[in-house]
Amino acid sequence: MSRVKGALRTRARHKKILKLAKGYFGGKSKLFRIANQAVMKSLSYAYRDRKSKKRDFRSLWISRINAAARINGLSYSRFMNGLKKAGIALNRKVLSDMAINDAAGFTQLVNTIKK
Repeated sequence: MSRVKGALRTRARHKKILKLAKGYFGGKSKLFRIANQAVMKSLSYAYRDRKSKKRDFRSLWISRINAAARINGLSYSRFMNGLKKAGIALNRKVLSDMAINDAAGFTQLVNTIKK
């Protein structure tokens, strides 16, 4: 049997990593070992932050709803409790958008809850 040399596969693997590292500063985009470390780190950050993005947006929506509810004389928790008791099923994303873009509609919603 003939001897198998790994140069072709190694070059392909290196090119794949260096392509992912394109745009990185200095040696991180040129040198395989450093680029590999940077790419592995950035991919782990990307994975982690895809999860945390959902938490971040939820907290942003809650902050916006709370601010709009307090302008209308209610706290966030009382507002959400009132929504549930009134049988109004709107998610936080929609409520947040409503608080920003449709203040009159949000005020009307608060008045419905207060009754």
